[in-house]
Amino acid sequence: MRIVLATLALAVMLTPLAASAQGSAPTPQQDRMKACNSGAGTQKLEGDARRKFMSDCLAGRVPATGPAQGGSPAQAAQRQRMTGCNATAAQRKLSGTARQDFMKSCLSGN
Repeated sequence: MRIVLATLALAVMLTPLAASAQGSAPTPQQDRMKACNSGAGTQKLEGDARRKFMSDCLAGRVPATGPAQGGSPAQAAQRQRMTGCNATAAQRKLSGTARQDFMKSCLSGN
């Protein structure tokens, strides 16, 4: 009888350990939070900029690495401008000198 009670007591004590081992894997939300937090730390964001980045990152609007390869906000704006100008040039089917002139004008903001 003592052996049965001892075995039962041991089983009861080990059950929470088994349950916690199964639940220790982070959820996808926790993984995303960790990646976004790391990205914000890498960019050294603080205050409102960090809050906005975290909000956008957790919503999936920006990658966890930050705005386009983790550059500064000015570099991110330049990349966006370049992407927009490239798309417009492709839409207009510009090539050669005409494309170069258009890109120069577009990127300078004129």
